[in-house]
Amino acid sequence: MTSCSTSIGFNCNPLERRSEKRDDGAFIERLRSDPAARFLVFDGDVPLLKRGSQHDPWFLAREAATFGEPSLSVFLGEDSEGSGRFALSFTFDTALDLPPVDPSQSTTHERIDLRSIALQGLVDADTLGIMGEGKAMLDWQRRHSFCANCGSASRVTAAGWQRLCDVCGTRHFPRVDPVVIMLVIDGERCLLGRQRHFAPGMYSALAGFVEPGETAEAAVLREVMEEAHVTCAQVVYFASQPWPFPSSLMIGCFAQASDTDIVVDTTELEDARWFSRAEVTAMLAGTHESGLSAPKPFAIAHHLLRAYADKGAAVLNG
Repeated sequence: MTSCSTSIGFNCNPLERRSEKRDDGAFIERLRSDPAARFLVFDGDVPLLKRGSQHDPWFLAREAATFGEPSLSVFLGEDSEGSGRFALSFTFDTALDLPPVDPSQSTTHERIDLRSIALQGLVDADTLGIMGEGKAMLDWQRRHSFCANCGSASRVTAAGWQRLCDVCGTRHFPRVDPVVIMLVIDGERCLLGRQRHFAPGMYSALAGFVEPGETAEAAVLREVMEEAHVTCAQVVYFASQPWPFPSSLMIGCFAQASDTDIVVDTTELEDARWFSRAEVTAMLAGTHESGLSAPKPFAIAHHLLRAYADKGAAVLNG
């Protein structure tokens, strides 16, 4: 079932990351100074896009230079032609007043958060995946400017993929937080919940962070019990999704319910209940009689629900 992964938001990333060359300063500088190099530009953690006939997030070096000196930078990888791709973050002191790429043209820039870009489909799937990589890495750099071992300031190395503490010598690497997201199934119905910050009427699969010393399967069982007091007997892997908010890996699963009495943990959820397969189909289509809805296609929860709507409990067969 993993073949469906490429249809999930942020899953397509065609870059060759060249991790073995990140410590090669001459190699990275050659790519950076090449006229074919392209740069993603972020205002903090929000991407800037060129506004024209299409939303274009890629800037030439001279275009990126109009914003000044970046506060953070990371090498993302090489494209299929061997050209370097980088992400830059700028810290603007005042309200952003963005110049046009070419003063003789009417093209301007706009600041659009990555979630909205994904939701509205403003860029293609490959570009969205690269932007997710850039956002996650810049966010990690921003959050880890001090050594967790001794508290001293750390500095960026390895083309943005490490931070080194010169005081105690500790090397810090980007972190990814594993999260299980699971659709619990009881025959022709499934368990969905909603958190208070969800859009009105939206329900989704249950989810939670994997804890230290815990497998993904064990996390599924624990989280479902904690949030809805439902016991599960079987867990089946579906697909995964990088989720750059700020940097998680969503591990999508199906789970077979052993019991069906729900006790909602109101500290975690506003509501949870069983939905028929027909209701799920209507929610995905936007035709639910009560106006209830499901997550949009860029989220892995949408694809869990879509697979269940199409195949029913057969999804538990893997």
